[in-house]
Amino acid sequence: QSLVDLIAQVLDRSPNESQSLEALIQLHRRLLLEQPILRRVRKRRIADKDIVDTAVAAGSFKTLAKALQAADLVQTLKGAGPFTVFAPTDEAFAKLPAGTLDALLQPENKPKLQRILTGHVVAGKVMAADVVKTSSAKAVSGSTLTIASRDGGVTVDGAKVVKTDIAATNGVIHVIDSVILPKDE
Repeated sequence: QSLVDLIAQVLDRSPNESQSLEALIQLHRRLLLEQPILRRVRKRRIADKDIVDTAVAAGSFKTLAKALQAADLVQTLKGAGPFTVFAPTDEAFAKLPAGTLDALLQPENKPKLQRILTGHVVAGKVMAADVVKTSSAKAVSGSTLTIASRDGGVTVDGAKVVKTDIAATNGVIHVIDSVILPKDE
Protein backbone atom coordinates (compact mmCIF):
# COMPACT_ATOMS: atom_id res chain seq x y z
CA GLN A 1 0.00 0.00 0.00
CA SER A 2 1.41 3.39 -0.96
CA LEU A 3 2.11 6.14 1.55
CA VAL A 4 -0.53 8.31 -0.13
CA ASP A 5 -3.14 5.55 0.23
CA LEU A 6 -2.26 5.16 3.92
CA ILE A 7 -2.67 8.88 4.53
CA ALA A 8 -5.98 8.88 2.65
CA GLN A 9 -7.16 5.94 4.75
CA VAL A 10 -6.26 7.74 7.99
CA LEU A 11 -8.04 10.86 6.86
CA ASP A 12 -11.08 8.85 5.76
CA ARG A 13 -13.97 9.42 8.16
CA SER A 14 -14.99 5.81 8.07
CA PRO A 15 -17.31 4.64 10.86
CA ASN A 16 -14.91 1.71 11.37
CA GLU A 17 -12.56 3.26 13.93
CA SER A 18 -10.44 0.14 14.33
CA GLN A 19 -9.65 0.19 10.60
CA SER A 20 -8.66 3.88 10.77
CA LEU A 21 -6.56 3.23 13.88
CA GLU A 22 -4.80 0.35 12.11
CA ALA A 23 -4.15 2.61 9.12
CA LEU A 24 -2.71 5.26 11.43
CA ILE A 25 -0.38 2.70 13.01
CA GLN A 26 0.72 1.52 9.55
CA LEU A 27 1.31 5.12 8.48
CA HIS A 28 3.41 5.77 11.57
CA ARG A 29 5.52 2.65 10.96
CA ARG A 30 5.95 3.53 7.29
CA LEU A 31 7.06 7.07 8.08
CA LEU A 32 9.58 5.78 10.61
CA LEU A 33 10.97 3.36 8.03
CA GLU A 34 11.18 6.03 5.33
CA GLN A 35 12.83 8.75 7.46
CA PRO A 36 16.41 7.55 6.82
CA ILE A 37 15.64 7.34 3.10
CA LEU A 38 14.28 10.89 3.08
CA ARG A 39 17.37 12.14 4.94
CA ARG A 40 19.64 10.49 2.36
CA VAL A 41 17.62 12.00 -0.49
CA ARG A 42 17.87 15.47 1.13
CA LYS A 43 21.65 15.09 1.56
CA ARG A 44 22.01 13.92 -2.04
CA ARG A 45 20.04 16.95 -3.24
CA ILE A 46 22.37 19.24 -1.32
CA ALA A 47 25.40 17.49 -2.79
CA ASP A 48 24.29 18.06 -6.37
CA LYS A 49 26.26 21.34 -6.45
CA ASP A 50 29.97 22.02 -6.56
CA ILE A 51 31.77 23.87 -3.77
CA VAL A 52 31.16 27.34 -5.20
CA ASP A 53 27.45 26.80 -5.90
CA THR A 54 26.97 25.13 -2.50
CA ALA A 55 28.58 28.12 -0.75
CA VAL A 56 26.51 30.61 -2.75
CA ALA A 57 23.29 28.68 -2.02
CA ALA A 58 24.05 28.72 1.72
CA GLY A 59 23.70 32.51 1.68
CA SER A 60 26.36 33.29 4.31
CA PHE A 61 29.35 33.31 1.96
CA LYS A 62 28.59 36.31 -0.27
CA THR A 63 31.92 37.96 0.53
CA LEU A 64 33.82 34.73 -0.12
CA ALA A 65 32.06 34.36 -3.48
CA LYS A 66 32.94 37.95 -4.38
CA ALA A 67 36.57 37.38 -3.36
CA LEU A 68 36.78 34.13 -5.36
CA GLN A 69 35.53 35.98 -8.39
CA ALA A 70 38.02 38.85 -7.92
CA ALA A 71 40.83 36.30 -7.57
CA ASP A 72 39.73 34.30 -10.66
CA LEU A 73 39.39 31.15 -8.54
CA VAL A 74 35.74 30.34 -9.24
CA GLN A 75 36.46 27.97 -12.13
CA THR A 76 39.22 26.25 -10.15
CA LEU A 77 36.83 25.47 -7.27
CA LYS A 78 34.18 24.35 -9.75
CA GLY A 79 36.72 21.84 -11.08
CA ALA A 80 36.81 18.11 -10.42
CA GLY A 81 38.65 18.36 -7.10
CA PRO A 82 38.16 16.97 -4.63
CA PHE A 83 38.77 19.98 -2.39
CA THR A 84 38.32 20.72 1.28
CA VAL A 85 37.50 24.38 1.85
CA PHE A 86 37.69 26.05 5.22
CA ALA A 87 35.17 28.75 4.29
CA PRO A 88 35.03 32.02 6.21
CA THR A 89 31.55 33.47 6.60
CA ASP A 90 30.56 37.03 5.76
CA GLU A 91 30.93 37.79 9.48
CA ALA A 92 34.49 36.41 9.40
CA PHE A 93 35.41 38.82 6.59
CA ALA A 94 33.78 41.65 8.56
CA LYS A 95 36.31 41.04 11.37
CA LEU A 96 39.19 42.10 9.10
CA PRO A 97 40.61 45.55 9.85
CA ALA A 98 38.80 48.41 8.13
CA GLY A 99 39.75 48.75 4.47
CA THR A 100 41.54 45.39 4.27
CA LEU A 101 38.88 43.61 2.23
CA ASP A 102 38.38 46.53 -0.14
CA ALA A 103 42.13 46.70 -0.72
CA LEU A 104 42.37 42.94 -1.36
CA LEU A 105 39.58 43.10 -3.94
CA GLN A 106 41.52 45.61 -6.05
CA PRO A 107 42.98 44.14 -9.28
CA GLU A 108 46.54 45.06 -8.29
CA ASN A 109 46.22 42.86 -5.18
CA LYS A 110 44.96 39.79 -7.04
CA PRO A 111 48.08 37.64 -6.33
CA LYS A 112 47.83 38.42 -2.60
CA LEU A 113 44.08 37.62 -2.59
CA GLN A 114 44.73 34.35 -4.45
CA ARG A 115 47.34 33.37 -1.86
CA ILE A 116 44.95 34.13 1.02
CA LEU A 117 42.03 32.25 -0.53
CA THR A 118 44.06 29.20 -1.59
CA GLY A 119 45.31 29.15 2.00
CA HIS A 120 41.78 28.06 2.92
CA VAL A 121 41.80 25.09 0.49
CA VAL A 122 43.29 21.62 1.00
CA ALA A 123 43.54 19.14 -1.87
CA GLY A 124 41.36 16.09 -1.24
CA LYS A 125 38.12 15.55 0.62
CA VAL A 126 38.88 15.75 4.35
CA MET A 127 35.81 15.09 6.49
CA ALA A 128 35.54 16.40 10.06
CA ALA A 129 36.25 12.96 11.52
CA ASP A 130 39.62 13.04 9.74
CA VAL A 131 40.38 16.70 10.49
CA VAL A 132 40.31 16.05 14.25
CA LYS A 133 42.89 13.28 13.85
CA THR A 134 45.54 15.54 12.34
CA SER A 135 47.62 18.45 13.60
CA SER A 136 48.36 20.05 10.24
CA ALA A 137 47.38 20.10 6.59
CA LYS A 138 49.04 21.45 3.46
CA ALA A 139 46.97 24.19 1.83
CA VAL A 140 46.88 24.63 -1.95
CA SER A 141 48.78 27.91 -1.43
CA GLY A 142 51.71 25.88 -0.10
CA SER A 143 51.32 27.04 3.47
CA THR A 144 50.85 24.61 6.34
CA LEU A 145 47.61 24.95 8.29
CA THR A 146 47.87 24.22 12.01
CA ILE A 147 44.90 22.18 13.25
CA ALA A 148 44.12 21.97 16.95
CA SER A 149 41.40 19.96 18.66
CA ARG A 150 40.55 20.87 22.23
CA ASP A 151 37.53 21.22 24.47
CA GLY A 152 35.31 19.59 21.85
CA GLY A 153 36.16 22.18 19.22
CA VAL A 154 38.56 22.47 16.31
CA THR A 155 40.59 25.44 15.11
CA VAL A 156 42.47 25.88 11.84
CA ASP A 157 45.24 28.45 12.18
CA GLY A 158 43.27 29.95 15.06
CA ALA A 159 39.95 30.13 13.15
CA LYS A 160 37.21 28.22 14.95
CA VAL A 161 35.42 25.58 12.87
CA VAL A 162 31.72 26.32 13.46
CA LYS A 163 30.08 23.89 11.01
CA THR A 164 31.43 20.79 9.32
CA ASP A 165 30.92 18.38 6.47
CA ILE A 166 28.85 20.46 4.07
CA ALA A 167 28.88 18.10 1.11
CA ALA A 168 29.53 19.23 -2.45
CA THR A 169 30.00 17.22 -5.63
CA ASN A 170 33.69 18.07 -5.73
CA GLY A 171 34.56 18.09 -2.05
CA VAL A 172 33.50 19.37 1.33
CA ILE A 173 33.15 22.70 3.13
CA HIS A 174 33.94 23.37 6.78
CA VAL A 175 32.75 26.78 7.98
CA ILE A 176 35.18 28.93 9.98
CA ASP A 177 34.66 32.13 11.96
CA SER A 178 37.79 34.02 10.83
CA VAL A 179 39.75 34.63 7.67
CA ILE A 180 43.08 32.77 7.70
CA LEU A 181 45.87 35.16 6.76
CA PRO A 182 49.33 33.98 5.68
CA LYS A 183 51.72 33.84 8.63
CA ASP A 184 54.13 36.28 6.98
CA GLU A 185 51.43 38.98 6.53
